[in-house]
This record gives sequence, structure tokens and C-alpha cells, in this order.
Amino acid sequence: MASPRTYRYSVVDVFTETPFEGNPLAVFLDAEGLSDVEMQTIARELNLSETSFVFPIDGDAATARLRIFTPGAEMPFAGHPTIGTAYALVSSGRVPADMPVFVLQENIGPVPIRVERAANPFLAWLRTPPISFGAKFAGAPWARALGLAQADLLGEAYPVRIVSAGNPFLFVTLRDPAAVDRAALEATALQRELGMSVSGVFVFAPVANGAYSRMFAPEFGIIEDPATGGATGPLGAYMAEYGLLPNADGTHFTSEQGVRMKRRSIIHGVLRVREGKLDTVEIGGSAVKVIDAEITLP
Repeated sequence: MASPRTYRYSVVDVFTETPFEGNPLAVFLDAEGLSDVEMQTIARELNLSETSFVFPIDGDAATARLRIFTPGAEMPFAGHPTIGTAYALVSSGRVPADMPVFVLQENIGPVPIRVERAANPFLAWLRTPPISFGAKFAGAPWARALGLAQADLLGEAYPVRIVSAGNPFLFVTLRDPAAVDRAALEATALQRELGMSVSGVFVFAPVANGAYSRMFAPEFGIIEDPATGGATGPLGAYMAEYGLLPNADGTHFTSEQGVRMKRRSIIHGVLRVREGKLDTVEIGGSAVKVIDAEITLP
């Protein structure tokens, strides 16, 4: 009979400097030996938006291998697990504090990390995978699916549209933060109105410094996500495409998310332009540890 196995993990709150705000993430820094089924089972048991599992990697191409699971499925890439795992690696000493740049290998491919501050408070940036624009959809059905009126939409110039950086999100632009707070995604709307799988429905309203946001991902077991780093790069690209970025140079923005859930998160974004075209978006944020724990498997 096999002996029980014990794995240590931490819970860190990501995209915040304040414990018990932001988006909580469970990080298993020594996940070697866990099977795919076991990782999915653990993620379902912990029931956070995501749980990350860190594995060693051969060679010098990356610092570590990172796999990310929601309660319902494995993800090719996600922003808050990437930033949260970077924090856990640095704060545990697995990555030296004086090593400002390293790479995490994810299912989407290599994700470069830039640590701006190793502590007090921690601040790190990731380079979003390539961003692509997808299909557009009529706004009125999505207003109804969110329990809103068509007048709550910002207008026809800002279409409901899929934008992806490895995970496709459906973006719905609303008139003001009050409309964002009233939104509630109807459970059957994704299949009825979309007829295809997306990572979530991202609703936002433009504000002075960027966007006031919420994200719903029922197909992945996430009723609402407090902070969605994987959608923030596409959000910046969408806002650039439709003239919604807030400042004079049109490159910097923040997304404030999770307020309605009492888990306020702040995600920073910087658009990098090359030869007049969007090259990539950098996403930045803080993190803070709140729990050390362990789990025993039979």
C-alpha cells in the first residue's frame, strides 16, 4: 500500500498590496509527482479561481515550469497565477531577489517576468502572449444576458467582441461603473448567444485612469473572478483599438476589478508599440502571502 504524500502550498493575494483583497491563488512550489487528475482534484477542492503547480525544468530556457488549473479545467495561460507564482518564487528564494528578469514556461509557451520590486511591496510585470481580435456580436442580446438595458451599453462604436491572448474573452463595454456593478450573467447565455467556448465574459466601463471591470467564467467553475490578468492585455488592446485609453500618450492604463466582490484588485497595463503597431502589452501587479498550509494525498 502506497504511503501518504504531503505537499506544502501557500495562498497569496494577487493584484493587491492588502491581505484579503485581490485575487487569492494557491501555489504549490514543489509539485513534482502530482498527476493531472490530482492537480485538477486539488484545484477543485481549494475552489479558488486558479491554483498553480510549479515543476523543475531542464536547461536554461526557463526558470520553472508552471501549470495552472481552475476548479474546472487546466488553462494555457493566466495572469494572476503568473504574477502570484513569480511572487512565491522570489519570496521563497527560489528566484534570487537580485534577478530582475526570468522566464516561466507555461502551456502557452515561455512567459517573461520582470521584477520591479522584490519586496515592500512586491511588484512584477509579465509580457502578455500575442493578442488577436476575433468575432464581433450584436450588443442588445448581451445586454439582456447581463440583466441590463441596451442603454447601459456604451454604444454601437464599441462592439461586443472576442479578444484573446491565448484565452479568448468576450468584451462588453458599458456606459459607467454603476452598470458594471448591476451586471449578472445569465447561466445559459454563453451557449445560447455565443455558440462557442470562451474563457469568460469581461464587462467594463472606461474611467479616468483606465477601466472599472468585472469578469464571469461559469464554464470554468468561476462565477466571478476578482482579478483577471489574462484578460487585461486583451482589454488594453481593445481600448487602444477603440480609442478608450485614458492618458495623453495612450499607452498606460489600470483595470480596477473585484470591487463588487469586496476583493478590490488593481492591475497595471502598458502597451508596447513597434513601428506604429501594437507589439505586446505588459501587465503588472503586486502580491502578498496570507496562508501557509499543506495537503496530504493517499
